[in-house]
Amino acid sequence: MKAFVLMGHGGPEMLEYHIDWPEPEPGPGQVKIRVGACGMNNTDVNTRVGWYSKDVTAATSGDGFEKVGEDDPAWGGAPITFPRIQGADVVGEVVGVGDGADNGLIGKRVMVDCWLRDWTDPLNRDKTGYFGSECDGGFAEYTVVDQNNVRAIDSNLSDAELATFSCSSSTAEGMLSRANVAEGDVVLVTGASGGVGSALVQLARRRGARVVALASEDKHDLIRELGADAVLPRDPGDLPDALQKAIGQNRVSVVADIVGGAIWPRLIDVLERGGRYTCSGAIAGPIVEMDLRTFYLRDLTFTGSTVVEPGIFGNLVGYIERGEIRPVLAATYPLEEFHAAQDAFIKKRHVGNIVVVT
Repeated sequence: MKAFVLMGHGGPEMLEYHIDWPEPEPGPGQVKIRVGACGMNNTDVNTRVGWYSKDVTAATSGDGFEKVGEDDPAWGGAPITFPRIQGADVVGEVVGVGDGADNGLIGKRVMVDCWLRDWTDPLNRDKTGYFGSECDGGFAEYTVVDQNNVRAIDSNLSDAELATFSCSSSTAEGMLSRANVAEGDVVLVTGASGGVGSALVQLARRRGARVVALASEDKHDLIRELGADAVLPRDPGDLPDALQKAIGQNRVSVVADIVGGAIWPRLIDVLERGGRYTCSGAIAGPIVEMDLRTFYLRDLTFTGSTVVEPGIFGNLVGYIERGEIRPVLAATYPLEEFHAAQDAFIKKRHVGNIVVVT
């Protein structure tokens, strides 16, 4: 089959296109999917370059780093095996099943839940893996996955549109769930033009919250269309003043952050007493400065969010089928143009998600 294969950590040259890669066959309890589309995410780039290693302290980059720890280069703090086909956001048709899997899935269009679990102990985060990291994923014509990781989808959306949801929207919903976002909250979203950020805007509004989004100014109109109550520059300078002018108050109840970097202390400073900070990324840099007095004197709650609760993916499929959230498809690229797709993704000039189609 055709596949883009990651041969090791490093720059874009570590991704190789093959037209004769072995086609996978489903094992016990697995399904085989003919991939229609697969979304691209920060995890793909961060894993390729080894950014998750504690030896790396800079912002995310697509070029690779001089020094990457051998023991902790992937999201889970452990090495992964190469060669590896990446890609978590698979949408496609089930074309085969392994022993013990449901034959009724054959012919169904499905979305893939990117979190691999021990399905006898699904709440145990220590037993989780990531599709396209701890096993081969979807940047190929075919892939296999446990039947518990697929959901049939009843939707008029295209495969490419559906491939914008799984990772980005489940990540966003996981963050909002950890922060207990509800009606009456004011949520400040960083990086609002990306896949997770644009999902945060929609899903926070779905929960009845008011949303203030940070993004480059040329992207503001599109983010307003997603439901943001106010959109501020990516670095608004005097953040309390900017909030006051935009929404009539200089504090927020929740910060949903995927950026980190130099602006981080100012994000924490605008949290109200009892406010909540939730984080699932640090694309502008993972090392930040923190004043612990702000943290404890203001009774703040901080939550990290990576592995989401098992029920979130099923809920997400329901939101899509009922039209409660919409896809934000920035561009599609054929599989053979994967390098161009990842280059466009890294440049971050788009709003929403970039998707590879087969």
